[in-house]
Amino acid sequence: MIFTGTALAGAFIVDIEPREDARGYFARSFCREEFARHGLPTDVAQCNVSFNRRKGTLRGMHYQIRPKAEAKLVRCTRGAVHDVIVDLREGSPTWGRWVAVELSEGNSRMLYVPEGFAHGFQSLVDDAEVFYQMFEEYSADHARGVRWDDPALGIDWPLPDPIVSERDRTFPLLSKPPAR
Repeated sequence: MIFTGTALAGAFIVDIEPREDARGYFARSFCREEFARHGLPTDVAQCNVSFNRRKGTLRGMHYQIRPKAEAKLVRCTRGAVHDVIVDLREGSPTWGRWVAVELSEGNSRMLYVPEGFAHGFQSLVDDAEVFYQMFEEYSADHARGVRWDDPALGIDWPLPDPIVSERDRTFPLLSKPPAR
């Protein structure tokens, strides 16, 4: 696997290294030893799948607070998504900044999202599927979010008029400090 740092310290784009032959290819999408070498968590607590029927579906911006803060490895296994992370780590020099990466079944790219980051995506095609490896279990009591359209963030979403759940639509603005 190839780990490429982003403009937000601790967040990585992770590319597979396919070994190809006439049948297709084989590649690792997770390796405990390689994650440890990069100082990343190695114990996957749960795996989740998000299926998105319609192009333009937007999910986010989600995170969990301590003691259940979560890191995740995100990959689009069908279709394509515009994946976004926002640094919400207290005291971080990049607090409130965001990075976007296109994840697709074609590029097999993954995004490692550290603890303390909000995460969301917008599906770029119908029937997009996103697979998450979570390094902490989901906890409703610790789940939080910030608004996907917060003017303080200015996230550049690729498709207008997204399909957004009521929950995601009513998250607080970042200009109001998020609960820690």
